[in-house]
Amino acid sequence: MKLVVVSAGLSSPSSTRLLADRLTAATLEAAAAPARPDAGPEVIELRELATEIAQHFTTGFPSARLAAALDAVAAADALIAVTPVFAGSYSGLFKSFFDLLDKDALTGTPVLLGATGGTARHSLVTEHALRPLFTYLRALVVPTAVYAASEDWGEEGLARRITRAGTELARFLTPHPVTAPATAPRSPTGAVTSLPPSPAAALTPFAQRLAALQAG
Repeated sequence: MKLVVVSAGLSSPSSTRLLADRLTAATLEAAAAPARPDAGPEVIELRELATEIAQHFTTGFPSARLAAALDAVAAADALIAVTPVFAGSYSGLFKSFFDLLDKDALTGTPVLLGATGGTARHSLVTEHALRPLFTYLRALVVPTAVYAASEDWGEEGLARRITRAGTELARFLTPHPVTAPATAPRSPTGAVTSLPPSPAAALTPFAQRLAALQAG
């Protein structure tokens, strides 16, 4: 299973990349991913592709590095996407990258969202900006999105949210055994019911009931 991580942090190191790494670690731990070199997540740092993203808008052609990044996201089995907050929303670099994706590239892809900012006042950015964007792209966004303000680092609450979000995404990375669909139980009349039919509630054959009526 291929996990791809997109970080839109602008500095190095950055709190955005730190949050992305924490979410990745929580996801892999919950999924009990094997420690193999070829099983590791692919991390895409948008800061390193900023010039190429801008050039793509003017030329219409991606560079080899940008094309590889777009292909990796489109082929991902699960995606972690983290952005810093700018003017109360995702960064322009973050939005520009996902604008370059084919509109169907993320259809059905499980996505974990994260954002970082300097104040807790932006904590709803994951709900009013990020979630609608990925819903438009028809991705499967996990219920818990993680926002980390400057004062959140080192707090137990942030660690709990990261663990919960990682566990939700990990369910999509863990193979589940295929089981036969359950057959809905039915009542003696044939209607679907939530309870299995009672052994004592066997149907009386119509001919037997008709004979009883005639005898009466």
